[in-house]
Amino acid sequence: MERILKIHNGKILTPYRIIEGTVIVVDGKIKEVTEGNIDVADAIEIDAKGQYIAPGFIDIHVHGGGGHDFMDGSEEAFLKIAETHAMYGTTGLMPTTLTSELDELYNTLELYKQADKNNKKGAQFLGMHLEGPYFALSQRGAQDPRYIRNPDPKEYMDILSRSSDIKRWSAAPELKGAIEFGNHLRSKGILVAMAHTDAIYEEALVAFEAGYTLATHFYSAMSGVSRRECFRYAGVIETAYLLDEMDVEIIADGVHLPAPLLKLIYKIKGPDRIALITDSMRSAGMPPGDSILGSKHNGLKVIVEDGVAKLPDRSSFAGSVATCDRLVRTMINMADVPLLEAVKMASQTPANILGLGSTKGSLITGKDADIVIFDGNINVSTTIVQGRVIYNKEN
Repeated sequence: MERILKIHNGKILTPYRIIEGTVIVVDGKIKEVTEGNIDVADAIEIDAKGQYIAPGFIDIHVHGGGGHDFMDGSEEAFLKIAETHAMYGTTGLMPTTLTSELDELYNTLELYKQADKNNKKGAQFLGMHLEGPYFALSQRGAQDPRYIRNPDPKEYMDILSRSSDIKRWSAAPELKGAIEFGNHLRSKGILVAMAHTDAIYEEALVAFEAGYTLATHFYSAMSGVSRRECFRYAGVIETAYLLDEMDVEIIADGVHLPAPLLKLIYKIKGPDRIALITDSMRSAGMPPGDSILGSKHNGLKVIVEDGVAKLPDRSSFAGSVATCDRLVRTMINMADVPLLEAVKMASQTPANILGLGSTKGSLITGKDADIVIFDGNINVSTTIVQGRVIYNKEN
């Protein structure tokens, strides 16, 4: 028997406009998006109560939340992180690693496989994102320097042979062997991203041609204009601006990037090339105070205050604690971005970057029914994944 869901009495965010109407879902897929309130027999009804009905948020770079990290070494951590972010409108996310011992990485990949099967109450997993270990030491940020190294074909081919769930890998493209690495990943259909890099424009351009089409947490741990032996060179930041086809992801928490930079990125790249990401660590959705960045076993002690994680001496940021609702709210309130475009950067654009645009990211007939309902201040009341209500604020 068909399972029918009717969501009505809300302002629907279509890809092109906002309409007052109804969304009909049949067996987890969007059957119809229409103006007005229509009668649907045998449907489970959800009254949006005048709120916005939008495509669910897709977070393509997230490390943790709800007191857990994907590197904690437990299936429970995976499931609790997915449930935590669902409370803030995330319907799909990409679990992300940190540089670590190989055994720890292999265990995380194995746990993903188990957790993916049992993830019934949280945001859907969209594949693993490996962040590192192939980084520039000079741009390591909070990544553990003990594990940072150049790409080794024997190593990364072994990693890839162990898991078919790796869908994205972030690396510094100027390293020895990084171009071959990028070409190999691209041949496997894996998204390659520039991250923790000191590359100059000329190196980044070659890398873009080798598959490095995304800039990981744009501006963070990334080269800009530099002077080397008297001469100035453009960096990865300028490369991303110059290459219209290059995508960028930004931590739009209002802390990592101030309002002028958010406005600049939006002005130059536009909503079709910007993905809003949380890059959040375990303290997302938790109260301020002491925390740990990375694994509970060997992570870095940090303090959460002012809406961000900091090193204990407060000399530097040490991670984000954002949730996706905050990203959208920040782009609207701080960067003066229209609601439709702010939501697009949190849904349709990341879906397109992952190659999932045909099934996810917008409220269009035939796509997965990944839906979020929120008020005018982006406070989430309901989150729906493939037609299943996984979070309802009133329950």
